[in-house]
Amino acid sequence: MTTLPVFRLREGRGKLLVSIPHAGTYLPEKIRERLRPIGRAVVDTDWHVDKLYAFLDELDVTVLTATYSRTVVDLNRSSSGGKLYPGQAETGLCPTETFDGEKLYEGTPPDALEIAHRVELYWRPYHAALAAQIARLRKKHRRVHLLDAHSIRAEVPRLFGGRLPDLNFGTNDGASCDAAVVERAMAAAGDRFSHVLNGRFKGGFITRHYGAPADGVHAVQLEMAQRIYMDEVWQETFEPARAAELIGVLRQVVEALAA
Repeated sequence: MTTLPVFRLREGRGKLLVSIPHAGTYLPEKIRERLRPIGRAVVDTDWHVDKLYAFLDELDVTVLTATYSRTVVDLNRSSSGGKLYPGQAETGLCPTETFDGEKLYEGTPPDALEIAHRVELYWRPYHAALAAQIARLRKKHRRVHLLDAHSIRAEVPRLFGGRLPDLNFGTNDGASCDAAVVERAMAAAGDRFSHVLNGRFKGGFITRHYGAPADGVHAVQLEMAQRIYMDEVWQETFEPARAAELIGVLRQVVEALAA
């Protein structure tokens, strides 16, 4: 039995659905007690992304937000495993190390049976809800737009060289979304923050799996560099004043996708 709902859901009537799969920090006690301190610190969380998008409650947007840490299971990976970016470092379905390569577990990491159990408890409910919301909105709208919202430290040498652009839009090299849709979103972002399309982050499993332009579903991942809105050392501290400018830009992007 889980002690916390796997996700929070707010249903809207508009054509935009926002997925926030990595902002959760909750660790079940039986998993927490096996983790090293670095694991219990959930350092690779997409910190405060749910707070950055808090304005969505004012709009007629559907929002699905995960509550459990990606350390438990990564909702943006396929349940069957596999690599998103062959030849490049990345963490897996049930991570055993941090983005920097530090081991998460004191002893034995989860085996195949435990991974399958976590998929059933945490991964499948989130994706069932995501698929159901897409289907619900598809009945109401000719086109549905899915924004998969993420953030990461601006510099993670093991994953990418140099400093990440501020806003990283991904459409799986155009396969998950019509060009006009993402171009409208990028134009709405303006020029206050640097941005790139299909750079290091082209979209994870959610973008690639659910984006189906031919069927009227257009999916975009937005990966943000955390340095532009938070202190990357004191990760748990959210500073609304520091994040205010980015929140304004995100609202413009959301409004462009929801229009």
